[in-house]
Amino acid sequence: MNDTFKSIWAVFAGMLAGAILSIGTDTILEQLGIFPPITEGLFVTWMLALALFYRCIFTILGGYTTAKLAPSNPMKHAVILGSIGIVVTAIGTVVGWDLSAHWYPIALTILTLPCTYLGAKLQMGK
Repeated sequence: MNDTFKSIWAVFAGMLAGAILSIGTDTILEQLGIFPPITEGLFVTWMLALALFYRCIFTILGGYTTAKLAPSNPMKHAVILGSIGIVVTAIGTVVGWDLSAHWYPIALTILTLPCTYLGAKLQMGK
């Protein structure tokens, strides 16, 4: 496999890690009755804070995964992942504006790049 495909895979794997863990955790918390179904919205501050916390952890893990799989320059790959994450969360902010308190999707968007960066730093041992 050449470096271009390894690079694409590294970024995609980081996205998959974050998305699968986030959606999986959301689903488990909904099934347990801790979170309401997404269609009802989520406005309780402690629930949003919990979701923000675990999503940040999973985003850090995504950055770590991307940096680990990158064929070279792991930080560049993590920044690409974070940049894609900013676009995706910004779109999610606009589309889901009425599904939660407004601070939550804004915080997700703002924290995406620092979290992927931190994940890469942790993987690189610095």
